[in-house]
Amino acid sequence: MGINQQSIALLSGAPHKISPRGVLMIMRKQDEIYGYFTAVAAQDGQISADELQRCLTESGIAGSYKPFSLETCRLMITMLDRDMSNSMGFTEFKELWQSLNVWKNTFSSYDRDRSGTVEGHELQQAFIAMGYNLSPQAISIIMNRYSVQGRIGFDNFMSCCIKLRSLTEHFQRRDTTRTGRAEFHYDEV
Repeated sequence: MGINQQSIALLSGAPHKISPRGVLMIMRKQDEIYGYFTAVAAQDGQISADELQRCLTESGIAGSYKPFSLETCRLMITMLDRDMSNSMGFTEFKELWQSLNVWKNTFSSYDRDRSGTVEGHELQQAFIAMGYNLSPQAISIIMNRYSVQGRIGFDNFMSCCIKLRSLTEHFQRRDTTRTGRAEFHYDEV
């Protein structure tokens, strides 16, 4: 099955035709991401948390920030593990890659001093930019849990983003009337 301009547009999420140059850029990016994935994937086409950690470190997606911890990589897999296999296929990896890039760009834009960390007020601004309007109490709880000397590093920022996304998705599935209220049983959380 060949890849044509329409299928590239569908893969990229583009709502319209894209130029041949754009098609080449998307194909190169897809090949690059696939290369990172296949370099560590097992024969079954899945990667575990430690393989994901190695893959993300070798890809350089963290940029000048410290590589992702194994715990953060476990959270990444859990966030997208729809088949409960404790591993990730290429489709999930592509989705993760997109999210990581968005979160990295958000973090970078609020890490104004390029220290590799954000302060509480920067964290709150970053979350608002991503659509999360958290209360000052919630920000305080996050800062108490994740900050070192009042600053949150890139890896912990990513952990927060993953948890916020997962909790929001879980809540939205339960809040079917969109009233801001949902009922959970203990074992569903």
